[in-house]
Amino acid sequence: MVKFGYTILYVNDVTKSIEFYEKAFGFTRKFITPDNDYAELDTGNTTISFASHTLAASNLKDGFTPSELSDKPFAIELGFVTDDVNEIFEVAAENGATKVAAPKQKPWGQTVAYLRDIDGFLIEICTPMG
Repeated sequence: MVKFGYTILYVNDVTKSIEFYEKAFGFTRKFITPDNDYAELDTGNTTISFASHTLAASNLKDGFTPSELSDKPFAIELGFVTDDVNEIFEVAAENGATKVAAPKQKPWGQTVAYLRDIDGFLIEICTPMG
């Protein structure tokens, strides 16, 4: 059996990134290395992790494409589910997220909004499905 355990975001400053997610979304820190080059957040069943560009480069000998706010977001997003999309959208923006698309109700009844975090990763804030 395979279980989805975590997503790792490669970032410039692990401490700064994890602090953003704590302030913007209320997640709690699960673990951070003494060198501050890797950290995990307690986000529920699946963990969001952060690795420094330096650590990522040591693991990926052929390199990688870093996320940058000045570029278009990658074709992937982190999805955060909440009953109050408007509030979370505004709190995240107040803590440094970049607004991409304001909360909007979809034809199926779900409310969805989009932000980019301080490293440029795309985040969907949405109400539960069904």
